[in-house]
Amino acid sequence: IIGKNIDMENSIRNAIIKFEQEFLGRGPDEVRALVARDLVVVRLKGVLTPAERQLAKTAEGIEMVKRLRQNLIAQGRDKLCEQIGEITGAKILGLFTDIDVQLGERVFVFTVDRELQNGAR
Repeated sequence: IIGKNIDMENSIRNAIIKFEQEFLGRGPDEVRALVARDLVVVRLKGVLTPAERQLAKTAEGIEMVKRLRQNLIAQGRDKLCEQIGEITGAKILGLFTDIDVQLGERVFVFTVDRELQNGAR
């Protein structure tokens, strides 16, 4: 089971990197995925483009970057949930995400319809 989770986490990690590259034009510097019961948690570091880093120097710019990223995720949400659903073999119930513009980090939390620990797929 542990091996299966590591494989699943690696597949999720790769899917998120590919999604970020295709959708946002660049991948994050670092991605970690964790499968915990009925949750998939993904932490991305170094997600901002150079232009976004410039914008993030003001409070107004931070809000602008957050709004832009939320809108982009909203557009790609179905595709992303579909990919994670295929990897986990579970139905994705929800996708929650936030970005900390000052840290340049984003977190995704997917909720699924069952526990993934016990013999996933």
